[in-house]
Amino acid sequence: MGVWETSERASGAALITCSWSREADTGKRDTKRYHWHTHHRGQLLCVQSGLVQIKTAEGTWVLPPSRAGWIPPNAKHSVLFCNAVSGYSVLLLPAVCQSLPNRPQVVGLNQMLESMVVRSAGWDQAQLTAENRRIADVIIDEIRTAEAEALYLPMPTDPRLVRVAEAILRHPDSKNTAEQWAEVGALSARTLRRLMPAETGLTFVQWRNQAQLNHALALLAQGERVGDVAFALGYATPSNFIAMFKKAMGHPPAYYFSGSQRKDVR
Repeated sequence: MGVWETSERASGAALITCSWSREADTGKRDTKRYHWHTHHRGQLLCVQSGLVQIKTAEGTWVLPPSRAGWIPPNAKHSVLFCNAVSGYSVLLLPAVCQSLPNRPQVVGLNQMLESMVVRSAGWDQAQLTAENRRIADVIIDEIRTAEAEALYLPMPTDPRLVRVAEAILRHPDSKNTAEQWAEVGALSARTLRRLMPAETGLTFVQWRNQAQLNHALALLAQGERVGDVAFALGYATPSNFIAMFKKAMGHPPAYYFSGSQRKDVR
């Protein structure tokens, strides 16, 4: 039984873990994104290699390696695999999700949590043993107490801001100023700077930087060289880009994207 079928099971063990791997979504990304859907069970999507993007009505999350995405039961979302990816899905019955976040979020996948997730993939999917239940309680507690990471790009709702946000997402490498972006939404730069934090919690500059970081993660996952990504996003040198990336992610790009699919990580 695959992840999709298992995520809809209302019976069986309270916690079921499935391993998975997927090939990259190819062609036009807008047409290859998985359709909008929900799961009966809550899902912790743990990425071991590759990059996954999760979109909800509220915004977009990106999951590089060593990160996990929490999706509550019945939360509508779509998924995009930016390159060949692999990982695990921890699927939890709604009854055990009551203490967990009620909104999607990205959390760090520490070694203890990852080792427990890998171990749980071998459990009986019909019923947990007493030992399994003790470990499951720790997994659930780790999800509950995990700190959300800044890999979320909230979407505004004001139609003018939506036009600006969608234009930036289509052209994340644009060198437009705030004044030029404001023209796209038919509003003043002052109004743009005032409304963006009111609707998203991020200043306009922070929102644009996060959009660029998400774009950079996708390019790096597809094998683009760090130098090429840096120059595409307007950085004077790759070292400036690496410094920004490390500040935002905690590690340089090579920590997340290394292996046979990478062209260069220098």
